[in-house]
Amino acid sequence: MIRHKICMLGAFAVGKTSLVRRFVHSIFSEQYQTTLGVQIEKRQVEVNERSIDLMLWDIAGEDDFFRVPESYLTGAAGYFLVVDGTRSSTIEVAVSLSERAVAKLGDVPSLVLANKADRTDAWDVADDLGFPTRPAGELIRTSALSGDGVARAFDLLAARIETSSGRGQ
Repeated sequence: MIRHKICMLGAFAVGKTSLVRRFVHSIFSEQYQTTLGVQIEKRQVEVNERSIDLMLWDIAGEDDFFRVPESYLTGAAGYFLVVDGTRSSTIEVAVSLSERAVAKLGDVPSLVLANKADRTDAWDVADDLGFPTRPAGELIRTSALSGDGVARAFDLLAARIETSSGRGQ
């Protein structure tokens, strides 16, 4: 069985845990629970008729009091940068995390997820998210609440990881 470690990176309360729960368990909870350290979930996906276990590292959100330890990134085959579409302040954290992830991991596949897309009335970021320099990866709008874009994002990252490893061709 092929296994790939994927890290969920982003600021505090952007919806990383909710995205993982939506993808792995098809659930959403309105009750907010802060992630302490890291929580690991697993889900099997099919890429080019091959079963792959995605080991999803849901890492505590970075804020003024917690900085993501670079050791959490070790061995990651790819990562998501998650921003909250209702809080433009989360972009700065994502840019910083992206720079550190690239320094630690090199050019591994990544995607930027603009989460909370169901809250268009409170949307607070530009379509390109206003990144000063575009972090690696493509932008996908997601909603952990409705599930929109979630499976597509995880499937796309898994396929890119397989392609970059030379097995997805």
